[in-house]
Amino acid sequence: MGRITELLSLAQSRARELNLSYEGALTPREAHELLQLAPGARLVDVRTKAEWDWVGRVPGAIEIEWMAYPGNVLNPHFIQTLKHSVMTESLLLFLCRSGQRSSAAAKVATEAGFPDCYNILEGFEGNKDSNGQRNRSGGWRACGLPWSQG
Repeated sequence: MGRITELLSLAQSRARELNLSYEGALTPREAHELLQLAPGARLVDVRTKAEWDWVGRVPGAIEIEWMAYPGNVLNPHFIQTLKHSVMTESLLLFLCRSGQRSSAAAKVATEAGFPDCYNILEGFEGNKDSNGQRNRSGGWRACGLPWSQG
């Protein structure tokens, strides 16, 4: 079994355990490794423009807001924009701040006919620590994966 198959199988196993309605769930490190190994894999960052500008970006990510800031209004053009940005058969890895919005985006994308949707657990910033702060443990940034700011 190749490494890509191994990573996808692990993510699919998590999806069954968590009763997810999309293909799988990856840790940030697993997602990064898949992006390196699978040339057709695409990272879809569903955070807001404000988050990309103020918190940081993942190089090469497709940026499509799931919700607009301010107001947290769902983007009515999300699926339409996704369809114009990637091929339906692409391996899609969805990322948000903590993994919640990206989970919803993976679910909706799956329902819209994208068969290979995976959520990145912990998101870009990870969960809050005991002091209520993110970026301390878990998440894309805390794992030391590629990102840029400004």
